[in-house]
Amino acid sequence: MKPKSIDETKTFTEMVARKQGWVLTRDSSLYDDLVQGLNTNWNRYGYYLCPCRDTDGSRETDQDIICPCKYAKADIAEYGHCYCSLYWSQSFAVSGKSPQGIPERRFQKETTDRN
Repeated sequence: MKPKSIDETKTFTEMVARKQGWVLTRDSSLYDDLVQGLNTNWNRYGYYLCPCRDTDGSRETDQDIICPCKYAKADIAEYGHCYCSLYWSQSFAVSGKSPQGIPERRFQKETTDRN
């Protein structure tokens, strides 16, 4: 596996945002931190694991949290941004609102199944 550079990881995030019709966070410091986390995860695991979530290092169990995670579309539709606030909807970006913490969707079904 060839290591990725920060610039390659930035290009990845830009491509995802463009393809999905999203925009990237307006917070440049947060953006840099998230890109660094994605880059570290690529170079450690070989895939762009969401930098805001824990892993056991298995691509199979991490499929749902490979960036953009499978929860991003629902989070952006409901809250205007994804869980880590890397990706925003266009309307959220122009709203002047600030990202807020949002509920973790990853384990909702698992919790519901136990009850």
